Amino acid sequence: MEQLSLMYPAGKEPNTKTLTEEACNDLSIDFLLNFLTANKDERHIIRRMMLELESDPEVISYRCDVFEDIMRFPNLRTRLANALDQLNYMKTLGSTFMDETVAPLWQLINRLRELEIYIGCIADIYNALADTPVKSEGMLRLKEYVSEIYNGSGFEYLSADIKALLTETSEIQSITLGVNLDSMLRPVEVGIMSVNHKRFNHTGVLDRFIKFLPQIGAMMDGRAVDSLTKIHSGGGTAEDDPLMKNLCSTMTNMLGSTVKHLSGTLSRYVNINGYSLTRFIPELLFYIRWADFCEKIMSTGLPMTRPVILDSDKRSLSSKGIYNLKLAIIKFKGQKLDIVLNDFEFGGEHGIYIMTGPNRGGKTTFTQVIGILFLLAQHGIYVPAESLSLSPCDNILTHFPADENKTVNLGRLGEESKRISEIFAAATDRSVLLFNESLSTTSFTEGLYIAKDVVRALRCLGARTIFNTHMHELATGLDEMNSAPGDMKVASLITGIHEGQRSYKVEIAPPDGVSYARDIAEKYGVSFEQLRHSICA
Repeated sequence: MEQLSLMYPAGKEPNTKTLTEEACNDLSIDFLLNFLTANKDERHIIRRMMLELESDPEVISYRCDVFEDIMRFPNLRTRLANALDQLNYMKTLGSTFMDETVAPLWQLINRLRELEIYIGCIADIYNALADTPVKSEGMLRLKEYVSEIYNGSGFEYLSADIKALLTETSEIQSITLGVNLDSMLRPVEVGIMSVNHKRFNHTGVLDRFIKFLPQIGAMMDGRAVDSLTKIHSGGGTAEDDPLMKNLCSTMTNMLGSTVKHLSGTLSRYVNINGYSLTRFIPELLFYIRWADFCEKIMSTGLPMTRPVILDSDKRSLSSKGIYNLKLAIIKFKGQKLDIVLNDFEFGGEHGIYIMTGPNRGGKTTFTQVIGILFLLAQHGIYVPAESLSLSPCDNILTHFPADENKTVNLGRLGEESKRISEIFAAATDRSVLLFNESLSTTSFTEGLYIAKDVVRALRCLGARTIFNTHMHELATGLDEMNSAPGDMKVASLITGIHEGQRSYKVEIAPPDGVSYARDIAEKYGVSFEQLRHSICA
């Protein structure tokens, strides 16, 4: 069978853009991944995959189909997850098998254990897929792939050989030791006199000898006495003492014929085709963990839905009931939150938004939502929405306030301007750009002047954009900015506030900075009327 991937359909090669670390930080990807899995290694694998953004609609639809299968069948997820754990453990044993510092006998015993686990994994995955009516191209191809291994003659012979070899090695029940002593009755050498297929039974003579050892401890090396005593009681290991290490080496040499026989049998399976299943661990792990994530969020009553993938040329997005996953995670953890769902769209009439609203009114939270929607959708994952259709983007570029440590050389305005220039150099008309309180580190007049130029340039670029700002005046000059060349119109987007209370509702409307200030002033009792009443009272 040709190369199989659960992330790419047959004949498709990766064509991705790697998200910057700034975008990863601005979208709070690590916050999401910390909730996704507690396993550090898994987070590292999934993070690396998340940062690779694929924009081909055919590839994304393929992923959506695979994720749909994983999402629809929780029992399949559980069974696959258990098999993945075993496959991962099998890789650890495989590294031991190749370690030349490990004695040959123990290498081969580990190899037997490795292959035994492999047999069980193949059977578990085969049965899990056979019992589940998957529909996606990716999962059907995986099902066919596993079936070929399971039903192939090599698998049948492998199963029989491993069973026989495990039986053979398990028949080694005990060894008989010979210990040479020096003139002071101290043990100086130990060797194996025989390998037995029966367990050793204590004899009266040996028991009396072991009991007598402490009495002659003054004449012997105490460490050697302890070692022999531990051997008798079953508590000694090869790591405890040089004497035991010598014993282990001698035992391996004495079992040379067994080692040779096992090596000959196992050599037929060194390059087993089914070992390629380990390649699917990251991909299956990716889908399984995100499906578990979605189930947790949905258990709070919030919607998660499959995205509809449109042609990239449309540069559109249409959504209902979207929200920020960070808030959903906080709610899942037990904090009482009333999460507001919003409707939003990108299109020819509304492709670039200047977003205004009060401080702590939800501007940053909503700006993150847009980036996360694209990121999840283009990996095939359910999105935080009641419904969503979108044209894939080729990159997600963000401009959020920088760490002060990064502004030492250029100054804040210089650093912000440099990053804006880098964003325009990397962006195309298929990109998504997210600006959060950009140009807020300089004077209002300077910031407004530069921001107007940036927005006009965004119209020429044609990329879908959220420009989140405290400069309400920027959104009052839409006619001037829409007179610049470009096919994406600039519109004003506001976060709502009503009677001094933040509603967190987002809508297309003119900015009203004065009303925001008035509502907040009345909420805290500092309007002119309230202050005057306080004075008169």
